[in-house]
Amino acid sequence: MGNTVNTDSPALERELKLLIARESERDDLDIDAWQDDEPLFGRKSSIGLDSLDALQISVALQARYGVRLNGDRMVRKHMMTVRDLAAFIRAGQTE
Repeated sequence: MGNTVNTDSPALERELKLLIARESERDDLDIDAWQDDEPLFGRKSSIGLDSLDALQISVALQARYGVRLNGDRMVRKHMMTVRDLAAFIRAGQTE
């Protein structure tokens, strides 16, 4: 019951932003100003996550949503933005 997530609403994107901020220990992130398609990594990212953050977030995603990001390729494909992550979780929960 604790893993019940409404994946059809923007609530998932907000929940993912909170999870990312918590796991990356970024209390300075303004969740409300953070766009769903904003890059999480790289020079164009105002969020500025690194590979350690990606690992911590991946572990938290598996625990919370039961989805796995195996390897760098999957992380690069599905964890570039909050929108990408939400689509990945939605797809994983419908299988």
